[in-house]
Amino acid sequence: MNDTIKPPEQRPEHPDFWNKRFDEGVTPWDAGKAPEAFAAFVAAQRQPLTTLIPGCGSAWEAAHLAECRWPVTALDFSPIAVARAREVLSDAAVDLVCADFFTYQPARQLDLIYERAFLCALPRTLWAGWGRRVAELLPSGALLAGYFFVCDQPKGPPFGILPEQLADLLEANFTLIADSAVSDSITVFAGRERWQVWQRR
Repeated sequence: MNDTIKPPEQRPEHPDFWNKRFDEGVTPWDAGKAPEAFAAFVAAQRQPLTTLIPGCGSAWEAAHLAECRWPVTALDFSPIAVARAREVLSDAAVDLVCADFFTYQPARQLDLIYERAFLCALPRTLWAGWGRRVAELLPSGALLAGYFFVCDQPKGPPFGILPEQLADLLEANFTLIADSAVSDSITVFAGRERWQVWQRR
């Protein structure tokens, strides 16, 4: 079947694809907690960073940032994912928004975009747009930090990205300042995930 005529629940660029998975509880990317490298990164910062989390899913990392008193917006275009995040966050001080990352306009200047299982959820046709959008949203000196599914896995989600492909998306506007292996990946990402921090030029 041609991709252009697949129903929405079979297309990861459509909210219904993710609505179906959250509704059925099929969320193998959900770690149920903030991962180690992310928590260490947060603890190492001298001051809170105004943060956007696109594709936040259940929003465990947003809950962690709220506990650390960071200003954080958790964003997802799946209404059912946002409802799940609302359960996880309870009354945490998080700006939880149901919107499309590619058209969303932050109310305040960002210091950080946090990446976890968002880029790898996007079909490759949207990657260039993702690269442009993170550059548009972040001012000079701001950070793009998180986990990247670095491997040759063309079918997804999760869609693997090769190092040179990621560089093509980011190096025009960002400098890679940290890159390390990940020791606590969940099963779907195990052995193929990198923690990276990119700084906007």
